[in-house]
Amino acid sequence: MPRTLTAREKIRRLRTFCHTEGRPPVYAEMCALFDYRSKNAVHRFLSKLEDRGYIRKSPTGKVIPTGQLTGSIRLLGTVQAGFPSPAEEELVDVMSLDEFLVQRPEATYLLTVSGDSMIDAGIHPGDIILVERGCHTRSGDIVVAQVDGEWTIKYLRRQGRQVLLEPANRNYQPIRPRESLTIGGVVKAVIRKYR
Repeated sequence: MPRTLTAREKIRRLRTFCHTEGRPPVYAEMCALFDYRSKNAVHRFLSKLEDRGYIRKSPTGKVIPTGQLTGSIRLLGTVQAGFPSPAEEELVDVMSLDEFLVQRPEATYLLTVSGDSMIDAGIHPGDIILVERGCHTRSGDIVVAQVDGEWTIKYLRRQGRQVLLEPANRNYQPIRPRESLTIGGVVKAVIRKYR
């Protein structure tokens, strides 16, 4: 009796096919890929993949792989940041950083940070910040703002009707807009390369 493939093995085969061929397989190819005898079995498995976020279907029924399927970075598990513990490498999933970090691609952009006014917030010169525009701002958000014609990144603080832009470095003073303030977006993530 032939061995039944696990869901993880089927996903691995599907991922390999997509990377090798540059496209998802058609139903007949999936029958061979998953050792299925019918396209109906493929359809049931694709429904499970859709529920788990690995694929989505176009209005015409075409299978479209998501970043969760095509992502190229392996998520291996967790690691302690405190006391050392034995770390086992176990493939948990493969992920796309775009899908992990970006909720609204049409409203998201990246900026490279210069200056050190936000170092105590963990934002250093040379870091890349991921900014989402058009979202609701709250007091305490880190924002990209144009203040009196100059762009900056600071904490947004609301004090009644007053707005204050506060640095995260004691060498800098808070900024109170004199003429104009435009919020360019809220910082959603910081990306730093160490080498």
